Amino acid sequence: MMKRAGIVHRKTKETDIRVNLDLDGGGRASVDTGIGFLDHMLELFACHGLFDLEVKASGDRHVDDHHIVEDLGLCLGESLLKALGKKKGIRRYGFAIVPMDEALAMACLDISGRPGLVFNVKTRRRKIKDFDLALFEDFFKAISNTARMTVHIRREAGDDPHHVYESVFKAFGRALDAATAIDERVKGVPSTKGII
Repeated sequence: MMKRAGIVHRKTKETDIRVNLDLDGGGRASVDTGIGFLDHMLELFACHGLFDLEVKASGDRHVDDHHIVEDLGLCLGESLLKALGKKKGIRRYGFAIVPMDEALAMACLDISGRPGLVFNVKTRRRKIKDFDLALFEDFFKAISNTARMTVHIRREAGDDPHHVYESVFKAFGRALDAATAIDERVKGVPSTKGII
């Protein structure tokens, strides 16, 4: 089987981001964005999706974290699209519900060629340290747009923001692992149109 990995380097006046994503890895992560909570979430995503992920990101954090978070989503989505190649043999759909103590989150996605995000995640606090949790919606929207997939993420239970977002990122990783998995029964791409 061909290696399913995507490498992206995006450099702008605001950010400099490198992402290397291997869909058939073992859950290893080397992540350095300068934003501790974001690093932690990406490590959980890789671990529970069984992806190998390398991320190095820097940027204008003196302005705020928005540029790094959104641009990282763009790069992660692009690396996913590259890793999927022609999408032959993939299962296409993925779904996971993951608990983290009192929190419960659901992620459901379709590698459809049609970008879209439905994001229903609210917590009692908007920030963890100085990180604005609302930026995660922009992050997932950027992934959805560049990877051209439909993504639904919702909080089913829980108020502690750390627990809620741990369950979100674990669920997203597991759902993406399921959707990108190769199924020998699938001939070509899983669509009656013959293309996704």
